[in-house]
Amino acid sequence: MKVCVIGAGYVGLVTGTGFAETGNNVVCADLDAGKVAALQRGEVPIFEPGLGPMIQRNIEGGRLTFTTNVDEAVGAAEVIFVAVGTPPRADGAANLMAVDVVAESVARTAKRECVLVMKSTVPVGTNERVRKIVKSVRGADAKPIHVVSNPEFLKEGDAVNDFMRPDRIVVGIEEDDDFARDLMRRLYHPLSLGQDRLVFMTPSSAELTKYVANTMLAMRISFMNEIAMLCEKVGADVNDVRLGVGSDSRIGTKFLFAGPGYGGSCFPKDVTALVHVAREHSVAMELAMATEQVNQRQKGVLLRKLKHHFDGDLRNKNIAVWGIAFKPRTDDIRDAPSLTLVDGLLAEGAKVFMHDPEAREAGRARLGSSVTIVDQQYDALKDADALVLVTEWREYQNPDFDRIKQLMRTPFLLDGRNIWSTYGLRKQGFTYSGIGVRGS
Repeated sequence: MKVCVIGAGYVGLVTGTGFAETGNNVVCADLDAGKVAALQRGEVPIFEPGLGPMIQRNIEGGRLTFTTNVDEAVGAAEVIFVAVGTPPRADGAANLMAVDVVAESVARTAKRECVLVMKSTVPVGTNERVRKIVKSVRGADAKPIHVVSNPEFLKEGDAVNDFMRPDRIVVGIEEDDDFARDLMRRLYHPLSLGQDRLVFMTPSSAELTKYVANTMLAMRISFMNEIAMLCEKVGADVNDVRLGVGSDSRIGTKFLFAGPGYGGSCFPKDVTALVHVAREHSVAMELAMATEQVNQRQKGVLLRKLKHHFDGDLRNKNIAVWGIAFKPRTDDIRDAPSLTLVDGLLAEGAKVFMHDPEAREAGRARLGSSVTIVDQQYDALKDADALVLVTEWREYQNPDFDRIKQLMRTPFLLDGRNIWSTYGLRKQGFTYSGIGVRGS
């Protein structure tokens, strides 16, 4: 099939490359000429495990191309995916300006009957909004454009696997639109060979499903962070509680880990967007609002623990921070807990030394010369008064603690992910603190 993906960002790249991998002819269009030129050379602008080799393989196979000419890319495509950004506005609502522009462009330039698929994360009602735009721009005698909602459920750090082996494929489609239904079923058939993973529903239900899924996962994180705070007060261990609760098959084990709060491009934006959509329809999403409030409070937990340890005075303290990205296996630092911590440390007069395996350049672009970002993890520890683990990268999970102790001025470890809680670090001469744990 001839597939066009508009927007060569995170979602667009994974989506376009995934469809090329299953044998389709895919054109990814983006207005950023520098990004397109780099992609044409096989250079990937984001860090996502497995994506680079797959892009290169499909470029060489002639199934994947990149262009800045959106109109040309749209022209003969059978299916066109919209994967442009929908950043939050000041009031929490999604900014749909780029979506509107693409809808108008596709309506003007599509040469055949085709399906326009909303892959961007958009609020309820966007499918109807886009259909109205297409109808107003498209001539009455032109071949029809069918508008479909197909939200993405890609985890950063495991997006390639999520696309190629999806739990479910949600497709929002008008009940009588057999053309679009048949095309989407055919397009996704290679990803559903072992089991039919397509879930068809109304466009509004599909749009809402994306926000609800991410908000529910965010709720679990915020709830466990509140439980971790209670554990510290009553002498319990959040790891024990997590195992006990997660063993209940009705609850399960995922997203029950305490930490310094969630970040990234999805959870913060989607929770606030859901609240905004509900408010527009006079529905108070109190659980969703509380989820975000708890998360904002939790992002300050590491700074509060550091201030408590140093009796409220962080002036001229050397603080080493391992981890800048909001989670492992990505270089994404959007809404990362590390940034909240660093901003607080600098305001308190501390000196900050940071390391991350993949997000160093993104960190330097965001933080500039206000902190020192090193290329080797142990270089951040020289004369450090504290080491804070923020992102649980593999290389941080079992480090050389003897070397750490030799490099640090005072051996205080603040473990924001409870990775070291069972290592007996106090017996090794460290002062150890986690999030809601009694261990080490």
